Amino acid sequence: MLLTIATYACPECEKQQPKILRGIAHGAGPESQWDYVIVWAIVAIVVVTLFFAVKWTIKPGEKDPNHIKRTLYKF
Repeated sequence: MLLTIATYACPECEKQQPKILRGIAHGAGPESQWDYVIVWAIVAIVVVTLFFAVKWTIKPGEKDPNHIKRTLYKF
């Protein structure tokens, strides 16, 4: 419950935020439209990275019998 309360913005910060971020973000709002472009580009990179990390963790696809992972598991 304490963690939930700490995540809401204070009244002063809420006044500075654009409509979409009001109540959830502290500090000054975005300076320009480029801030949104940068954030969405980073979100896209993180989502793609997470997808491939999970995909290759579950099914790495290495079939070579001399692959390094096979030498580590021979013990």
